[in-house]
Amino acid sequence: MPAIPAATVANLRDLGTLALGEGRSVRSGRLFRSAQLDRLDPADPVVAALGIRTVVDFRTAHERAERPDRVPADVRLLVADVLADHLASSGLPPAARLKTLLTNPMLAEQALGGGRAQEAFARTYRAFVSSDSARVAYRVFLTELGDPRGGPLLFHCTAGKDRTGWAAAIVLSLLGADEKTVLEEYLSVNPAVRQAFAPMIEGFTAQGGDPELALALIGVVPEYLQAALDEVAARHGSMERYVRDGLGVPDEVTDVIRERLTVYEA
Repeated sequence: MPAIPAATVANLRDLGTLALGEGRSVRSGRLFRSAQLDRLDPADPVVAALGIRTVVDFRTAHERAERPDRVPADVRLLVADVLADHLASSGLPPAARLKTLLTNPMLAEQALGGGRAQEAFARTYRAFVSSDSARVAYRVFLTELGDPRGGPLLFHCTAGKDRTGWAAAIVLSLLGADEKTVLEEYLSVNPAVRQAFAPMIEGFTAQGGDPELALALIGVVPEYLQAALDEVAARHGSMERYVRDGLGVPDEVTDVIRERLTVYEA
């Protein structure tokens, strides 16, 4: 799924046209994902043409205060802080402090070297499923997406890869995408994320930072997503039960999401 080439929004992409099997695909122009919107220019013709009516921001209070979203006055902005509980219990997780770590190789190595980055991301992804704040956040997202009167919706975090990636995986799974499609969509952000963080990665390695650690911080790998999927299986048995019982999203809302986002071949 290629990124939409917007000048003022990084890692912007439409989930539309993804194949769901059995002659079905995701409807275009309804659901978009991206990195943070702190540089968004409402006059950017590429973004304006999308007609976005609602933005769901998965970032922490610290992230939002440091780089507030810029959205047009007629766009509804919803805050859905996925990591509020995880932050309180274990300190700011790597998904929310990329830029701090990438500007300080010594801190990054002390905190996350020697394979600890992968372990930290796995813990964070499990928290996407299990923590109270994450359940509230993803319920807000799906409830908004399941509003039959809603217009095009964009959801994002900071880099648009972890909290945002899990949200996309939930939706695609509900729509009936197979595991291969969900994983391919999840991994498709890597080129855009690496491009966006390229100057920081160069600075990180120039200061003696481990390039493999930098890639573990800025990219996504199948093991991260699998940690969340395993948590769903252990706690709920299936994605549908996770959404219904874990997130508290009624089946009627899920039905609307499927109706709004699914295209059938004629």
